[in-house]
Amino acid sequence: MKRQRGHKARLYLTPSQLATADGQGHAARAMWNCLHSWWTMLPKDKRTLQAADAAIRQSRKDLDFLGALPAQAAQQVLKTYFRAWVNCWEGRAGEPNFKARFRSRMAIDIPQGRDLQIVRLGRRWGRMWAPKIGHVLFRWTKDLPVGKRAGKSNKVTGARLVKEADGWHVVFRVQTEVPDPEPHTGPTVGIDRGITKPLALSDGTFREHGDWLTPGESERLRRLEKESARKRHTRKKGEKTSRRLARTYDQIAQLRAKAKRRAVDWQHKTTTTVAETFSRAGVEDLAITNMVKSAKGTVEAPGTRVRQKAGLNRSIAQEAWGRTVTLLEYKMADRGGIVVKVPAPNTSRRCSACGFITLGSRETQARFVCKNPDCGFECNADTNASRNIDHAAGLAVSGRGAVADGQAEKRQPPAQPRAA
Repeated sequence: MKRQRGHKARLYLTPSQLATADGQGHAARAMWNCLHSWWTMLPKDKRTLQAADAAIRQSRKDLDFLGALPAQAAQQVLKTYFRAWVNCWEGRAGEPNFKARFRSRMAIDIPQGRDLQIVRLGRRWGRMWAPKIGHVLFRWTKDLPVGKRAGKSNKVTGARLVKEADGWHVVFRVQTEVPDPEPHTGPTVGIDRGITKPLALSDGTFREHGDWLTPGESERLRRLEKESARKRHTRKKGEKTSRRLARTYDQIAQLRAKAKRRAVDWQHKTTTTVAETFSRAGVEDLAITNMVKSAKGTVEAPGTRVRQKAGLNRSIAQEAWGRTVTLLEYKMADRGGIVVKVPAPNTSRRCSACGFITLGSRETQARFVCKNPDCGFECNADTNASRNIDHAAGLAVSGRGAVADGQAEKRQPPAQPRAA
């Protein structure tokens, strides 16, 4: 079985290499914007890959600064842009947009792995070659299939240079040949994602984390944001951003990037543990985009409790529920497990012991007490929800009431009475 993975490492550029990489990144963004303007201006029957390719070739001749971008990287901009439209047409994403200078991430694609010339220099360092930039040092954090370890089925197929708040990074596209995983024989689990308890498992345990920034870092971020707001308020419209304000923006971005790195690290470690322990993980199929919409409303119908909803939206976004499931899906698949998404309605209101839905069963955020006179089941509210998710995932996999592959038959909840 062929497996595609991305390995990320930090680049260490000289000042001249940094200037060249920045120029290529800006050229790639400008080419995307020119291509977007050209594409949306044409009639639909004139929009073809051949015409777009010819337009890119002509633009590189007419605009000197676009020539800073290597030819293969320019072709990759076209492929990425066209793929964005395909994703839009197939309903997986929205329409491609204009990329603003300060609201987009600079990236340069190196589509051919053989052009990278990757060499390991020591235990912690490696070297690669980037077109028009030259040989670049990077941190060797993972073993790459290069040299004698490379082969037809194990190789680096390409790379992408990406600029983040802490500098330029390279993401290697690695293809490896691995045996098909054996079916996982571990127990099943339901996972309820939340804010107070980031992950509640149906076995009664929780996966929790602290704040992503220390108190000192949080205070520094608050002061920097306050300072940037004050400077932005006093700056005249259309006036160029001062170096001091730009430096403040960079410091804010670095602190936010540090928080994100810590969050991703926790998610990787947590999902790896879950994938190694359980054979099937059930999660709610949440419409997260709809959940974080503003409650502001309109002029005719203004919303209520807008500030409270904005705080809830920030908390949901910080937990990155979608990324947790994405990581869990490929890790479970690598280990012979499976992730099952189940409908979200009533998972927090239904009793996981008797299956009844009664009003007021969730007495507090953390306490669930079944109001069915014949039951009276009591447990943590998030644990109860995760148990319901596990039950629903079992029914989804084996069919309602059927026994799947020797597993215990999942009980069906009785017909749900309508809440009064």
